[in-house]
Amino acid sequence: MKRSLTLAASLLALSLLSACAGKVPLLTSSPSAKSAESAYPTIERLVAGCAEGEKPFDCDRRAILAMQGGYEVQFKFDETVILQPGYKRSEPKRSMGFEFVLLVEDTGRKISLQHILVMGDGTVTKHWRQDWVYEAPTRWVYTGSQRFEQQKRDPAEIPGTWTQLVYEVNDAPRYSGNGKWNHRYDVSTWTSERNWRPLPRREYTKRSDYQIINTENRHTIAPQGWTHEQDNTKVIQTKDDKDAVLVREFGFNEYRRIKGYNFQPAINYWNDTSAFWADVRKRWENEFATHGAITLSVVPGDESFNMAVLDLADAYRKNPKGDIYQKKLEDIFSKYVNVRKTQTSLR
Repeated sequence: MKRSLTLAASLLALSLLSACAGKVPLLTSSPSAKSAESAYPTIERLVAGCAEGEKPFDCDRRAILAMQGGYEVQFKFDETVILQPGYKRSEPKRSMGFEFVLLVEDTGRKISLQHILVMGDGTVTKHWRQDWVYEAPTRWVYTGSQRFEQQKRDPAEIPGTWTQLVYEVNDAPRYSGNGKWNHRYDVSTWTSERNWRPLPRREYTKRSDYQIINTENRHTIAPQGWTHEQDNTKVIQTKDDKDAVLVREFGFNEYRRIKGYNFQPAINYWNDTSAFWADVRKRWENEFATHGAITLSVVPGDESFNMAVLDLADAYRKNPKGDIYQKKLEDIFSKYVNVRKTQTSLR
């Protein structure tokens, strides 16, 4: 029960785009606000772009793998251009947390990185996962109304691209994008084409004036860590498919590599539960393989699905016998995944 309450608190913190709990303060004030923990020293590393004669594929891989490590993360979101009469910008969002990013899988053409939040008291919560696939012939895309569809890519647009696939805390799909890494001036930056994504945690429990986001993502490897920039347009969906744009938003998430903070609990958690999460990933893959699409029955803001899977991972950690949890995992998926008879998509 205590762990369930901790999980609930952790997911509430996630809804604020923060990993803050225990001794870690939550940043909610002005952009200049500082936390006591922000004094952790920065670890700087030489950023190697792409040497003359080096294969771009190898440079791309080095950039992706450079995102591993322990970070203090600052989340900043500002609405910018108003696109509807009478709309008033929402207040800027500021929050922070501590994340450890570790390698789940590296097959050469696919790299998987798991983010784990580490609270000030040593409590951990599995956060988002990012998979990178080189020259992927297909990818799943978000089409609105909690639906994700597997789609083929135009063969002419595939060469040299990396597809980034972003997953929820329970390994459900979240959003994806295709793009190329650019290594000019010894700086490695990946920029996606524009794509659709669900409402972010920071807003989907608070707002109903828009239903979907059109976004472009940019990742840059920097001497002090890496950054994630988001060019978001918030879109109002209508029943007659005449969508309207509401407002633009700029997001800047900075992953500053630090020393002195204890990230060992994240490593311990992953060592104890990685086999369980491998089974969860296979279960999601089976849904796409069987149906070609995934529709979630949970409404935005409902954390019951996340809680159920995270609680099961905790049970596995105490008694790591995978066969005990297969039936429970099946029951959870039967309740939340592909259970609606009618599907509604954006396009």
